[in-house]
Amino acid sequence: MKDGLIKFSDIMTIPTYISADDAVRSIKSGNRVFIHGSAATPVHLVKALQQRHWELSDVEFVSITTVGDIEFFNPAHRESFFFNSLFVSANTRSVVNSDYGDYIPIFLSQIPQLFKTGRLPIDVALIQVSPPDSNGYCSLGTSVDIARAAVDTAKTVIALVNPNMPRTHGDGFVHINKISAMVWHEDVLPEVDYSARTRDVTIKIGKNVASLIEDGATLQVGIGAIPDQVLRNLNHHKNLGLHTEMFSDGVIPLIKNGVINNSLKKLNRGKSVTSFMLGTKKLYDFVNDNPAIQVKDIGYVNDTSIIRQNPKVVAINSALELDLTGQVCADSLGTYQYSGIGGQMDFIHGASLSEGGVPIIALPSVTSKGESRIVPFLKEGAGVVTTRGHIHWVVTEYGIVDLFGKSLKQRARALINLAHPDHRETLEKAFCDRFGSYYRPALSSISDRVFHPIV
Repeated sequence: MKDGLIKFSDIMTIPTYISADDAVRSIKSGNRVFIHGSAATPVHLVKALQQRHWELSDVEFVSITTVGDIEFFNPAHRESFFFNSLFVSANTRSVVNSDYGDYIPIFLSQIPQLFKTGRLPIDVALIQVSPPDSNGYCSLGTSVDIARAAVDTAKTVIALVNPNMPRTHGDGFVHINKISAMVWHEDVLPEVDYSARTRDVTIKIGKNVASLIEDGATLQVGIGAIPDQVLRNLNHHKNLGLHTEMFSDGVIPLIKNGVINNSLKKLNRGKSVTSFMLGTKKLYDFVNDNPAIQVKDIGYVNDTSIIRQNPKVVAINSALELDLTGQVCADSLGTYQYSGIGGQMDFIHGASLSEGGVPIIALPSVTSKGESRIVPFLKEGAGVVTTRGHIHWVVTEYGIVDLFGKSLKQRARALINLAHPDHRETLEKAFCDRFGSYYRPALSSISDRVFHPIV
């Protein structure tokens, strides 16, 4: 491809390309710049912009999960760039928790509203897309999520065009007339593979969660070792559906062998619905030009009123820690912002309203350092993502319990039984300190029932 200025009439669909340095030159001090996320993070464009740090000030970055070799926490950029994160990822934690970054607590489903209503207007959107087709349409590929609203509302759209970006069906098509500058850059997409990260604890949790999933259920599964293990236990299920904010490689075998066929969903029947994905090249090849996979706007995928319409929605989410009353912290370690609210509440609440729905918080009983994740009180400054009014099923390697309808004392007793044995004595003492040593169980034995793991 030859460099050149891109100018299109209404009928022209043949693009020309310019360099990344020339493309980002239109970005000015004080601009708010959206960065496409996950596997679609336009690393080449971001680095080109960062090289201009000496001539820029107060440029605000806005994004959710960014992936790739980008250094956002650089003292030399202190006066040039400010990172205002909508969901914190590994390469943004340092900057978000510093003086030149911040975090906006928000449900993933409502982020498009920030852009569309002008509460958080976007000056420039940096995106990564597939090459345009014969009609001039590129695809947002692996990540439509909040990028759809950013592209629709941004004053300027700069696109990194990568032939390795899969062309996905759904809401992600962008015509070249909408794009202000295009940069051709061929590069492999970032890959994440959780299949090799198997531990005994994860295997047990995966089996426990899978035991709650009935035939005909609609799944929300994320990325990680636990979701991957859950999916491995579903090979003998029938007529499952997929409506999830994100997914990875684990769903591929289930779709190929017909376990996930989406035949019983009320919405998007016959289609697997997601908003973004992150995995290996196998995943990117699988979704490329695959009409059975619909990649849609996060405002639709995570809308509780949409989620609840499908049958038996099983929402599988995790936590950093969980207190004895059922409060879930999933976004922070005390005051340290570790991730974000994301879509957990969108799907926990949506699943709870679905007919036969099963909202699940699944977590190992201890951290990698052996600290209990089930605690008497959340750490000082910790954020509550799922409230104790929304909590239902909790799963660890030690069992399963449904907290819905349980009193504070019943919840505490049930959760202590799910904790690691090394920490149960401490939790028992915390129970007595808070509620007294005498405990009278409810008349119905089901109220305190703990389902032990399947091994």
